[in-house]
Amino acid sequence: MTEWLKTGWRNKPRVQMPDYTDAAALNAVEAQLSKYPPLVFAGEARKLRQELGKAARGEAFLLQGGDCAESFDQFSADSIRDTFRVMLQMAMVLTYGAKVPVIKVGRMAGQFAKPRSAPTETVNGLELPSYRGDIINELAFTPEARIPDPGKMLQAYTQAAATLNLIRAFSQGGFADMNRVHAWTLGFTDGAEAERYREMAGRIQDSIDFMAAAGIDRGASHEFSSVDFYTSHESLLLEYEEALTRQDSTSGKWLAGSGHLIWIGDRTRQPDGAHVEFCRGVMNPIGLKCGPSMTSDDLKKLMATLNPDNDAGRLTLIARFGAGTVGDHLPRLIKTVEEEGANVVWVCDAMHGNTIKSSSGYKTRPFDSVLREVREFFAVHAAEGTIPGGVHFEMTGQDVTECTGGVHAITDENLSDRYHTACDPRLNASQSLELAFLVAEELTGLRQTGQNRAVG
Repeated sequence: MTEWLKTGWRNKPRVQMPDYTDAAALNAVEAQLSKYPPLVFAGEARKLRQELGKAARGEAFLLQGGDCAESFDQFSADSIRDTFRVMLQMAMVLTYGAKVPVIKVGRMAGQFAKPRSAPTETVNGLELPSYRGDIINELAFTPEARIPDPGKMLQAYTQAAATLNLIRAFSQGGFADMNRVHAWTLGFTDGAEAERYREMAGRIQDSIDFMAAAGIDRGASHEFSSVDFYTSHESLLLEYEEALTRQDSTSGKWLAGSGHLIWIGDRTRQPDGAHVEFCRGVMNPIGLKCGPSMTSDDLKKLMATLNPDNDAGRLTLIARFGAGTVGDHLPRLIKTVEEEGANVVWVCDAMHGNTIKSSSGYKTRPFDSVLREVREFFAVHAAEGTIPGGVHFEMTGQDVTECTGGVHAITDENLSDRYHTACDPRLNASQSLELAFLVAEELTGLRQTGQNRAVG
């Protein structure tokens, strides 16, 4: 394989990237970004790879979640806190079900760019370039707003740095204390509609009480009062990614300094394309979205390119097929991985294959479809004897009404109440935690089945 250069992607075919009209402005932004400190550090990326290696072996479980696309307008400390809090709640519930550590990775501090199904959109006869995320252009449907602006990369960096600063404070400063997190979880189970979750919440409390009775001082223990929390985003805008790429002084390897884990989308995973070329040369854990069109031959090429040393934790395969079709696609991809003897983490993205247009005109995702895809993902892995390593959700800690269903039974008519997403619909806080309880049931069943097999 040819030597990797951080500029090498520029010689490859590119898709889903903007055409900047002002080359001088773009060059100036890239030069400025290249002088800024990286947002994440090599030691953190190495630690995440080690943790993901455990998930590949079934010794940990990945929870990846957060915004569809981060917004400049909706950026606030409260929104960061609320999403972080819900992810901690979900992780506690999943830890109880899986009986292994849960790796917490947010779609935060970098998830600004979005691939689109068409390069343009038309409203009332006016055709304009598609909105591609706040790091590229603006949501307002005007010719001026839709012009790609390289200066937005600097605003994205500033917002990502502020987000990371707050997340690090929350994760290490006592906000993540186990007792505090579980108290929030109990609040979810107060209503009559949450009866089925109350029993599991009670068992979690029994476990916490047992530790106290055994003399474990949770208040004095760093392990019970802090968490490791990582960031991730789709590596889509390669000018931004290249400008933040740094060489690790201890290993000499290159780090994508924009986030701990970066992933390649289902629309940008061409084996000879620019996005794969960039990602193959950085030391970060890499995610790869696998949709219905992923062929076995392409998967083999991508695994060989992105993880030539077959390191556990380097490559995460994020399956996104849609409810009712997981059984049509996932088994053949699992077979390909098994034939190659590849070390991967299998993760279920139950969001992107289940987007529909509601009767009220809003883009939405039915909660039942999301849950069905998760259950199908677990069922296929159980049948194949392979390890389901994690879940990937688009979610927010805010009380939005963007996905239908859940314990509060959001309907098509409710969607207009608090529909705030700039792009795709997200699970709200209640739906996210409900889903965590339901995934925990799947993990508990999987663990009990494994124990029964071991006894048998």
